[in-house]
Amino acid sequence: MAVNKMEKMTIIASAEREEVILQTIQGLQAIEIKDFFHSNVDSSYIKKHFASTVVEEDESKKKYFQSMLTEIQEALTFIERFGENSSKKKPLKRQIRTLSSLEKSFDELRITEYLREIASLKKGLDTIDSTRKELLSREKWLARWQYLDIIPQTNSLASTELLLGTINSANQSDFLADIEKVASVYVEEIYHSQNHVYYSLIYLKSQSDDLEEITSKYSFNEFRYPYDILPKEAYQKNKEELTVLVEEEKRLKISLSSYRNHLEELYFAEEMTYAYIHREGAKKHLLNTSYFFVMQGWIPIDEKQELTASLQKALPIDEVYITFDQPTEDEIKTDIPVKLKNNSLVAPFEMLTEMYSLPKYDEVDPTPIMTPFYMVFFGMMVADIGYGVLMLLGALLALKLLVLPRGMKRFADFFLILSFPTIIWGFIYGSFFGATLPKMMFGIQLPFPILSTTEDVNTILILSVIFGFIQLLTGLMVNGIELTKRKRYLDSISESFAWQGLLVGILISVLGMLIFNNDGLVTIGIVVAVISAISIIVVPIIQSKSKIKGLAKGLYGLYGLTGYIGDLVSYTRLMALGISGGSIAAAFNMLVAFMPPVARFTVGILLIVALHALNLFLSLLSAYVHGARLQYVEFFGKFYTGGGRAFKPLKTEEKYMNIEKKSKVKE
Repeated sequence: MAVNKMEKMTIIASAEREEVILQTIQGLQAIEIKDFFHSNVDSSYIKKHFASTVVEEDESKKKYFQSMLTEIQEALTFIERFGENSSKKKPLKRQIRTLSSLEKSFDELRITEYLREIASLKKGLDTIDSTRKELLSREKWLARWQYLDIIPQTNSLASTELLLGTINSANQSDFLADIEKVASVYVEEIYHSQNHVYYSLIYLKSQSDDLEEITSKYSFNEFRYPYDILPKEAYQKNKEELTVLVEEEKRLKISLSSYRNHLEELYFAEEMTYAYIHREGAKKHLLNTSYFFVMQGWIPIDEKQELTASLQKALPIDEVYITFDQPTEDEIKTDIPVKLKNNSLVAPFEMLTEMYSLPKYDEVDPTPIMTPFYMVFFGMMVADIGYGVLMLLGALLALKLLVLPRGMKRFADFFLILSFPTIIWGFIYGSFFGATLPKMMFGIQLPFPILSTTEDVNTILILSVIFGFIQLLTGLMVNGIELTKRKRYLDSISESFAWQGLLVGILISVLGMLIFNNDGLVTIGIVVAVISAISIIVVPIIQSKSKIKGLAKGLYGLYGLTGYIGDLVSYTRLMALGISGGSIAAAFNMLVAFMPPVARFTVGILLIVALHALNLFLSLLSAYVHGARLQYVEFFGKFYTGGGRAFKPLKTEEKYMNIEKKSKVKE
């Protein structure tokens, strides 16, 4: 239960075996590829003897798969958006598969053909869409001019002109009055909308100047009719074209809907394409020549046997050279990645450590030390049997009925484990969905609540501080042990053991005065505290060349006692959140209880479910956040630095499925 030990792997094989080896490594998802050219390997020999055969990086294949990925994603979006029978669409069920089985089912030629056909359908629908917009726009103005009973192009005379156009309806009366002043002008109103009036004007060519003056005055918007048939006929023809367009659109969508049967195949093709892109991206970290390639990477030591066995199955043993080396001190400081390794109980809590910062490779993993404290604190803050049972059932159902993505599975495991301390603290507080547990059942006296959130507030407060005190001492102990392992003995005294002595001495004195009324205990506590305080001051003096600076540093370090007092106060939130959550739940129950019987068993049921769902969400969120804060600020600060680099193995995207090793999946 610590940081997984790593070794440096080196593989040398012929160039034509590169793809097989990368596919095998990607299927294991347990090896991080190192950049060969930025490693500390002496590559002068290769540069000297193989310089002419070194192959430059080729991005063409990666770009090809990136282009295919874009096409697949666009095709999937297009099918889901425009394909018919969307109501009958079944969501893709997440699966567990191996990379090799996924790759065997991937038919690149068939997928390319699907994409070509879907692109053709998309182009057809896009054309229909643009044509429809054009026809609808045309229909709009044809509908207004359809009552024009002449064709402007065929009705021009030597002495007259035909003018079509619109004016603002507010100017209609003035416009007509001015037109009447011009002799021999025929005016016909074709259409009247809310804001505009559509006119047909016939006038003598000799009157053009007079008419132009009037039309300019009223912003007459001239319209040129483009067809050689009557507007009514053009309007009807336009509607017929729209009908044909709708039928063509239906036909294309029916064709498109047939691809719904291939959705799963396209989803898996997208998954496989992601895998190819990641694999191609890894190739830039290798040394490639015309004859062979060299690969280096980090591998957890417990994955070595699996890798060797997988490579032996994939290709003859004499065609690949593989070696494992221990990391150097320089690599441990600057390069080696960190992967945590814990049992199934602790592993879900690794995400809390990752949110803060991974430990360095040679640093202690705080996850197993933190886990029992976080479980107790979380349970104490939620503290309800009903809420705990809901967490338990929800997590169990999700884990048993669904194949969850790895991140969601870890969350489900996380809340499954936390449901047990929540239920236990629910019994301690005697709370079931905010209701108090009965004190008598079947004539048997029950001990609940062990601690009452109304009568034992001070006891719960003291208990919260005690838990905090224990965690602080634990953090100091871990720090002292780690410093001792590094042979920093004086630091372990001044930064850990002396502080433990000081805190324990103060605790003994307080207990002797307030609880046991024993002067002997008080004296022992004072002596322990004074010796510890002197150690905190003296050690920096010993370590510093300037004794005055050392004394100042020691006194300043001792001033840190105020920080420990603040830390202990922070743990009172365990009491506050536990009591507040239970009080809110009880208030919700009381609110519904005050409703009339009819309302209580109708609207009241829905209301109580909604209110408790809200309280459960807020309780879980508060416990999650404040529990993490206590670890990060009060606990980790005592011994933990962090700053490790996350282990990033060559793997797949796992967008639609979980990829596992062959040894874990029955194909």
